[in-house]
Amino acid sequence: LDPQFSLEKSSSMPQKKFRVLVGVTGSVAALKLPLLVSQLLEIPGLEVKVVTTERAKHFYNAQEIPVTLYSDEDEWQLWKSRSDPVLHIELRRWADLMVVAPLDANTLAKLANGICDNLLTCVIRAWDLSKPLLFCPAMNTAMWEHPLTARHVEQLKGFGYTEVPCVVKKLACGDEGQ
Repeated sequence: LDPQFSLEKSSSMPQKKFRVLVGVTGSVAALKLPLLVSQLLEIPGLEVKVVTTERAKHFYNAQEIPVTLYSDEDEWQLWKSRSDPVLHIELRRWADLMVVAPLDANTLAKLANGICDNLLTCVIRAWDLSKPLLFCPAMNTAMWEHPLTARHVEQLKGFGYTEVPCVVKKLACGDEGQ
């Protein structure tokens, strides 16, 4: 087979998009969601959807998110009877990778302890562990330094999830720290 032929043929065939599911929680850092999504969309071949917690909605304007944005209400409106799709399972199947940015202390604790009481935590509880899941902890330094936080982060890493470490900076409250 002529290598030029196979190159031309493969380049003319539509390429499968890589699907990224972004989870966003109620940390002040959620105000950067529009920036995160817009920068992800600059990557060729990437398709993005967002799952938000109710508390995260406080920090960004949904009109600034140019992709499908799901919340708890969508899970319950979609499912009416036994044969209907279950949103958290459909999102799990759809995504090739998940990134939770920011991951607040509350949701971190829920995930570490298996609590799944909203759409985002249900997606993560059902997550296919053969696919990457990145989490980006973001909370006040006092919360970050609590012994439970290190335990919870290690628990998530034990599930095979990848931590994207937090940075040192000036926080919303005016403190400087992680």
